[in-house]
Amino acid sequence: MSERPSRLVSRSKRPGWKTWEHSEPCSGTLAMNSHWGNAIYTQGIHDMPAFAPVLRWHVFILVFIMILGWTVVGFAADWVQPEQQLARGIVAVTGPGAVTFDLQNMSSLSKKDVDEVTHGIRQQLEAAGVRLVGADQSAATVNVKLSENLQSYVWVSEIHQGTNEPVVVIVSVARSETPGSLHESAPLSIHKTPLWAQEDRILDVAVFEEMSGQSHLAVLSSEQVALFRFQEGRWQLDQAMPIAHSRPWPRDERGRIILRADHLFDVYLPGVFCQTSKTAPIVLTCHESDDPWPLSADPGLNAFFAPTRNFFTGVLTPGVGKQNSTAKFYSAAPISRSNYTLWLFSAVDGSQRLLDGITEQTARWDWGSDLASINSPCGLGEQILASGRDGGSNDSIRAYEFADRDPTAVSAPVEFSGTITALWTEAKGKSAVAVTHNGQTGSYEAFRLTISCSQ
Repeated sequence: MSERPSRLVSRSKRPGWKTWEHSEPCSGTLAMNSHWGNAIYTQGIHDMPAFAPVLRWHVFILVFIMILGWTVVGFAADWVQPEQQLARGIVAVTGPGAVTFDLQNMSSLSKKDVDEVTHGIRQQLEAAGVRLVGADQSAATVNVKLSENLQSYVWVSEIHQGTNEPVVVIVSVARSETPGSLHESAPLSIHKTPLWAQEDRILDVAVFEEMSGQSHLAVLSSEQVALFRFQEGRWQLDQAMPIAHSRPWPRDERGRIILRADHLFDVYLPGVFCQTSKTAPIVLTCHESDDPWPLSADPGLNAFFAPTRNFFTGVLTPGVGKQNSTAKFYSAAPISRSNYTLWLFSAVDGSQRLLDGITEQTARWDWGSDLASINSPCGLGEQILASGRDGGSNDSIRAYEFADRDPTAVSAPVEFSGTITALWTEAKGKSAVAVTHNGQTGSYEAFRLTISCSQ
């Protein structure tokens, strides 16, 4: 099947000059300004002319002439062709001369591959007449970020020359696997341990220990936090602390307990924030608040919750890298990488969003709306727990791992007698709490979920 050629459309950017962009998407090397609006696809340059700053606009004309629809296809560990393409795109902007070069890996590539790619790009630049020097000697600065999406590895080079507007060159490298594929295996097991059950809705539970080693259980409901002490082989009520609020709760209410080091815990509810006192007797003080909720047991990313709904607005603080927002979502889970954190969001439209600080990717896996991440001694050491999307009266949760950007199922589903109403990672990050509404008894049940290594 022949490939339909792309149409080119010119548009004004500033008075006196134009840039060129594709009106239809294609793959290959992409150069554009820092606003990501004026895009031009480039191909390899065999003879590299030098460019004076006053002739900077010639870069765009040259790139337009070179548009031949180049596409990168299936690479395993052979990065030579994309290294050449990125280097040629960089030199098409900088010309031969002194350049400061920096590379940052934001993808799932191994250290070996990153070292190989870094060495390869530097070699290609030097072969094209570029001298790699320190910042105090350079005429241009080249910052390369290795990123990825669900279909490709994406290498982004941002080029700064004096006071000129930065130029971005992008190379996409197709993955060898089928995009969005869901790998199947079950080397791990999910263990479900009952914690508490009651007729009133359970929003969250937290288990903690005193210095003496005695265990306590905090159960968050719509109108109170109940503290239980484990005595004589069972949980016994120690204290019930009411939650003061002036507005009615939304129909599908949600809430979160976060254990703290300098006081017992904080409580997050729609439009309300509560905090325990730092000294005995324990008192819970609540007030109206639009403060963001923590998204994981490890502080670092927070999100604003819609006070009259049951989801997060999508506004993040302090953000994932340079990304301060995403689509509206129900839940989120971090995935640790060697030098950054990949965040996974369950959007209200049924999709999953992945943010790495540079790119946002959209996927549609057969998942429900609840996500949590836990650490374990098994597999990759970190698993994502995700609810299923079967639409039946009974829900399930399954464990997944992300060696790359696609999930691998690593456990069989664990079934529940009812629908899942909450799924939160516990404070130490080694387990999660799932709350269900039992369709047979009508009660709410809280379980602790842990991962064990199958033999």
